[in-house]
Amino acid sequence: MLKNYVAIAHNGTHEIEIKKSRFICYLARIKDSAEADAILTQIKKEHYKANHHCSAYVLGDHNDIQHMRDDGEPSGTAGAPMLNVLQRQHLTNTLVVTTRYFGGIKLGAGGLIRAYSHSVSEATAAIGLVQGTLQQELQVQITYKQQGTLEHYLEANHLTVTDTTYAVNVNLIILVASEQVEVTKAAITNLLSGQVTFKLGHTRYHEVPFEQ
Repeated sequence: MLKNYVAIAHNGTHEIEIKKSRFICYLARIKDSAEADAILTQIKKEHYKANHHCSAYVLGDHNDIQHMRDDGEPSGTAGAPMLNVLQRQHLTNTLVVTTRYFGGIKLGAGGLIRAYSHSVSEATAAIGLVQGTLQQELQVQITYKQQGTLEHYLEANHLTVTDTTYAVNVNLIILVASEQVEVTKAAITNLLSGQVTFKLGHTRYHEVPFEQ
């Protein structure tokens, strides 16, 4: 599994207009090529009057699968520049489809390359990116009196609390980098004079906003 990845914050669309042509860019997270094909088919149905539905996607932990399609635009002027933006922004498991409604003014090869590239760059900026980091869930059980002390430590060390439950004791689930689990347990044990118990949970990805 990857320790880190970059992805779009959520599926979404963004539209720009260049010389009366509408470029509607749709970005989606995908798990496989079948999902990419299904999304493309749906977009074609929704925009059946459009002139082009150009697409590109990257799949796999190391972008092992890459695909691009010009859909009637001159070869290399649509799919390739869109794929290049996905690669340049280090996105993983991402599909981009840019639907074009031709406005009557030809853009030329260079203009098309810039337009399709710009449509994706604008869309990723509008939708936003996140960075996912593989983390270990660590359940920490403490007394009510210790909660303030522990929460201050967690905040100071930028550790995320995903859940807190209250029963006889307080149970918190925090996220820790796998290589920092033992160090974190030792620090909390020392902080609370040994009056704490731990239990490992699942490993999972935690996403935070990402700025390039």
